[in-house]
Amino acid sequence: MFLFILLSALVLCGCAQYSSDQCNWKGSGLTHESHARDVEQVYLRCAEGSLEWLYPTGAVIVNLRPNLPSSTHLLACLKPRRDSRGAALFLERAGELRSLLSEEEQAAGLVRCFGLQEGALFVEASARQDISRRVTAFEYQLIPTQTPGDRPYSPAAPCRPCTDDQLLMALCTSDFAVRGRIRHVEDDDDDDEEGQVSALLWLSRVYRQKSGVFASVRGRWTGRVKMPMRCDPRAGQDDFLFTGHLRFGEPWVTCAVLYTHFSTLYRSALHAGTNPCHIRTD
Repeated sequence: MFLFILLSALVLCGCAQYSSDQCNWKGSGLTHESHARDVEQVYLRCAEGSLEWLYPTGAVIVNLRPNLPSSTHLLACLKPRRDSRGAALFLERAGELRSLLSEEEQAAGLVRCFGLQEGALFVEASARQDISRRVTAFEYQLIPTQTPGDRPYSPAAPCRPCTDDQLLMALCTSDFAVRGRIRHVEDDDDDDEEGQVSALLWLSRVYRQKSGVFASVRGRWTGRVKMPMRCDPRAGQDDFLFTGHLRFGEPWVTCAVLYTHFSTLYRSALHAGTNPCHIRTD
């Protein structure tokens, strides 16, 4: 462990930095292999990006500092590359390390999320003499949440309904907002994360979407979304309003409410002038 380094003065290394910008960082530990206790500080300021660390030695502290108001609650999600190896990922706060992703979990492609208020990302190289052919690499994505403890994209996320205010805002700010019904639900056997399902939606209206999540097939809009299994989604004839976000290109539902409830809520907000955005509900 490099915990003793954190409790003393950090030694900033002269890591070879192949490329770096506000969103992505790519570096190498080759230039300080003889100084295996060196620590590199990295600052990334975008909502999404990547890190690639070739021949990892020492450690890298990744500071995710998006250009957003400090009052914004953000969830940071990490998706390791399948060939990621050579380092383990921790959260560091006040000199304490908490395990986030082991090498084995990275190889399995597991996604992990944490609140930015929980600490900085500490990437520690494994203690090995041979560092050849080792690359630690992952994508990251920052997602706004309603409260600091929210985990909306975790299979273990609690199933609680969105409040009326959250629902109206989600209609305007989500990556997708659609009206439709659940046609079919199946376990996500091909996915690396347990506890989630894939739901096929048949839609009567697409209010907004990004990246072509839903497509028109023979005159019907349809597409698949992900939900936590514990929410127990079921196929049926009831119309819902579904809103959600893309997590590493995969659509996750964050709010789902009977359309009759949403319609009443939206018309009341429209009449009171409190709706944050306008859609056609007819």
